[in-house]
Amino acid sequence: MARIAGVNIPTGKRVPIALTYIHGIGPAKAKEICEKVSVPESRRVHEMTDDEVVRVRETIDREYLVEGDLRREVAMNIKRLMDLGCYRGLRHRKNLPLRGQRTHTNARTRKGPAKPIAGKKKATR
Repeated sequence: MARIAGVNIPTGKRVPIALTYIHGIGPAKAKEICEKVSVPESRRVHEMTDDEVVRVRETIDREYLVEGDLRREVAMNIKRLMDLGCYRGLRHRKNLPLRGQRTHTNARTRKGPAKPIAGKKKATR
């Protein structure tokens, strides 16, 4: 099992697919990394040589923000917005959608399960 950026990537998958298991690396960046270290995209992780694994690991460490550092930066950005008290920060603070979605109905993923309001009856038509 290859360990890159603190993540055990699956050995049976193709290299670009396996690299997407690292937080901060999606399909496009995974292909870009394969091109930079000249690893064919059809190669599986268990078929990679130790030298190729080291090159991939060094490229990711040197050029990309991944895993803990990326999570920390995102959390700091959200905290900054909340401290500023700007609109997006207030929406984060209230745990509501930030980007203009409607909240009268829907938004259940962000707001959590519906809370019943005491004394409110459903309107009959």
